[in-house]
This record gives sequence, structure tokens and C-alpha cells, in this order.
Amino acid sequence: MAYSVKIDDHRRKWDPEEFERIAQKKIEEEFEKLEGKNSYPEPVKRELLKPRDYKVDLESKLNRSTVITKTTPASEQGGYYCNVCDCVVKDSINFLDHINGKKHQRNLGMSMKVERSTLDQVKRRFEMNKKKKEEKKKDYDFTERMKELREEEEKQKSYRKEKRKERKRKADDSLDDVDDPDMASLMGFSGFGTSKK
Repeated sequence: MAYSVKIDDHRRKWDPEEFERIAQKKIEEEFEKLEGKNSYPEPVKRELLKPRDYKVDLESKLNRSTVITKTTPASEQGGYYCNVCDCVVKDSINFLDHINGKKHQRNLGMSMKVERSTLDQVKRRFEMNKKKKEEKKKDYDFTERMKELREEEEKQKSYRKEKRKERKRKADDSLDDVDDPDMASLMGFSGFGTSKK
């Protein structure tokens, strides 16, 4: 660095021409580096938004207690952990908002644009939903199911009644087996009837 000092002045004086040359040299070097490359980076091509192919797990940590220390990793701390964005969200509503949000979708490599459906795709979707609805009706007829449940309850009630009657019969039979009055008085059965002797 060049500086000039006058004899009568003790302060440093910077040479502006010297520093102007250094700055110009740096600018030229950077410009040469950029000439080899494109000056603007290519825009990132992101996928269109797609439906999730997995179930969002909101109930796995429900009603469980965990000990959290300062060294506990973020994925095991309280709340819901997003491994794509490496963040913890405290409640399920905000977690769902985060998963469906712009930042999360960008980290997954998707844009927020949806593919435009064609007429054929919409017709196929309607047919598929119609078939699903028909299958549900076949699988689950509410009135028939209620009728079956009532019949099952009646069978259970009659079975319990029979068991009670059978136990009662057995108890009566064991009391009738004692025919000897002396044995009955020893066991204490003779005093149940009357106080007369």
C-alpha cells in the first residue's frame, strides 16, 4: 500500500489512484470468471403438485409421555417433526398446514401448480368413484347389520339364562343329596325350617 507522508503532517494519507487500480483489477477478474459461465443461473424446473401416497401419522405419539433433555434430537422432541424441512411443529393443525404449505412442497421439489386434467381423466375418476360407492353399499347394509346384531344379542341372553338355570339345578341337587337328618344337623341344615323340635 502506498501512502504519502509530509514532514509537517503526521497523519497517513492514502493514495486514491492506487486503490482505484486495485478495485478495477478485482472487477476485471470477477467479470472474466462470469464470462465463462452464464451470468444468470438456470431456473429450477419443479414437478407439478401430486397427491400424497402415504398416510400422515398424527396419532402415533398420542397419550404417551417421553423425557426430553437438552441433548434429545429434534425428531424425538414433543410435537410433530418434519424430516424434509427439519423442523418441529407443536400441534396437528399447524403440522397439516406446514405439510400442505409452499415451503414444504418446495423442499420436496414440487411447485404449487396442479396438472390440468383432461376430460377423459375426469370421466375415469367419476367411474372409479361410482364403483367404490356401489361396493360400499354392498358391503354395508345398515338394516341387515342391525337385524343380525339383535339376533346375536337374543342368542347371548338365552344362553346366559340356560347357564343360570343349570347352576341353580346343580345347587338344588347337592342339597337334596343330604338325606341323613343327623348329618344335616351336624352341618347346620336342620335349623333352617322352624324353631320347633
